[in-house]
Amino acid sequence: MRWRSFVAVGDSFTEGLDDPYPDGLTYRGWADLVAGRLAALAAEAGSGFGYANLAVRGRLFDRVVTEQVPPTLAMAPDLVSFAAGGNDVLRRHFDPPKLVARFDAVVGELRAAGADVILFRFADVTRRLPGRRVVKPRVDILNDAVVATAQRHNAFLVDLWSDDEFANPLMWSVDRLHLSPAGHRRVAAHVLAALGVPAEPEWLTALPPPAPQRWLAARGADLRWAGEYLAPWVRRRLTGRSSGDTVTPKRPSLAPFIQ
Repeated sequence: MRWRSFVAVGDSFTEGLDDPYPDGLTYRGWADLVAGRLAALAAEAGSGFGYANLAVRGRLFDRVVTEQVPPTLAMAPDLVSFAAGGNDVLRRHFDPPKLVARFDAVVGELRAAGADVILFRFADVTRRLPGRRVVKPRVDILNDAVVATAQRHNAFLVDLWSDDEFANPLMWSVDRLHLSPAGHRRVAAHVLAALGVPAEPEWLTALPPPAPQRWLAARGADLRWAGEYLAPWVRRRLTGRSSGDTVTPKRPSLAPFIQ
């Protein structure tokens, strides 16, 4: 075990939506699952393990960087996961050159501080979302930048895009945007594999495909989804609000991981 501390940085993907703990008040997600496994290995080696998850849902890239990267550097962790930009590709004023340049600079800063860095080539969330012809090329730009940055700075690359299991709707929550508990476990297994750490075998077990729906039932499900999830998202965009506006950022301090 070369890591004694881990800080997770990002948005809802890293915060853990939609993988709630049994209390229903907080989210677990892939980052907590990875931290739990690393903490267990550290305990077996007779050492402690510090963990902090600073991610906040809805955060755009610039706010992730300005709010979460400085405290991460101050904590000087051995390992950092950095996943940001996914919300930016859904925005009207997405600026690819600016984001790509800043992405590379941030990862370079984290690496220069001595941290190992985990980066993600995101899975294709656009399959069941409207506007795929517009959004997917943006996701491709971000993913290509992640791959290039990982190679340039010798970061760990977790390639979720190449995993066809994420085409299964059961890997995603009912909002079609965030991962389901099964999706988070699969991401955690991929992260641990990239780190050379064994994961629980069932985390990579393929799920059976959902039962096919008749056309009318499928369109009804689409309409319900649009009313419950798409319409509120559009309203937030029009009013300049974010899903994370009411979320209190987590205290930026390393603490022993408690499962």
